[in-house]
Amino acid sequence: MIETDIDLQPLNTLAIAARAAHFARVGNLEQLREALEYARAKNLPILPLGGGSNIVLTGDFPGLVILVEFHGLSLDDNADGTSLCAAAGENWHRLVMYTVEQGLGGLENLALIPGKIGAAPIQNIGAYGVELRDTFTDLQAVHIPTGELREFSATDCQFGYRDSVFKGAARDQYIITRVRLQLPRKWSPRLDYPALHQHLAEHGHSAADLTPAEVAGAVIDIRNSKLPSPDDIPNAGSFFKNPLVDADCYEGLKKAHPDLVAFAAGEQWKLAAGWLIDRAGWRGARRNSVGVHDRQALVLVNPGRGSGAEVTGLAEEIAADIRAKYGVELEPEPRYYP
Repeated sequence: MIETDIDLQPLNTLAIAARAAHFARVGNLEQLREALEYARAKNLPILPLGGGSNIVLTGDFPGLVILVEFHGLSLDDNADGTSLCAAAGENWHRLVMYTVEQGLGGLENLALIPGKIGAAPIQNIGAYGVELRDTFTDLQAVHIPTGELREFSATDCQFGYRDSVFKGAARDQYIITRVRLQLPRKWSPRLDYPALHQHLAEHGHSAADLTPAEVAGAVIDIRNSKLPSPDDIPNAGSFFKNPLVDADCYEGLKKAHPDLVAFAAGEQWKLAAGWLIDRAGWRGARRNSVGVHDRQALVLVNPGRGSGAEVTGLAEEIAADIRAKYGVELEPEPRYYP
């Protein structure tokens, strides 16, 4: 059923006050197609919504917000391990914890990432040296203009660093309904991220005796130590991507800033955006209702329930400062609507 003039503040983790002109909760394909037909008939723009953890609402949305509430998951053993099929409305962190409780590895480094599984391929979510594409098999999505159901392979998705075809050529063309992942039969922990390796070592763990649940527990401890929960302080997690630069840029920055935090990424270098923002003096800064978290400079917070314009204004101010001080461009991770 289509509703009108709905408050979106409880449905986005930045707690930005905004309203949807039209709104629909969909739990199956039939309801989704009916909502899409409604939008087509009225020529309305569409905003698919999951956990609301990767969006910035810059104002009221004049079209149809579709809250995707598809649920269900299944595990199937195969020759290579275990196939995990999950509906788009399943909570990502709960899904990760379900797998580690079953003794299955592959997703543990991605514990405590907010949001729903339907949004995970759009962003190619990643953390602590692991990305979604490492276990991704395929997904199904509904074509917004026609209502047709299509399957996307990993190749079709064109995954990149925090990127996919759904942020490029297929932007605003599909709503993901389910995702399938392949969890390996022979699991070994991914500990190449220094903070994770150090935390486990400090707690007496070695790679030889680790379980997926122990790695997930370490990731949760690390994230809780520096990242605020949206339930406590409204935020959208890491607000900026870690910028990729060429070797010449990296060498120049490393020479000027010997303690620069960066990681090799093929022929490029991935700079730690949080380090850049912190060293530029932004950690703990406030601008009226919004600010930068006092423990993690990569996180913008909205404790005063400020507007989307306040959030984006702060982000633009930070990006301009980083550009001026380091010659590096910062790109926001969350998408701005409308």
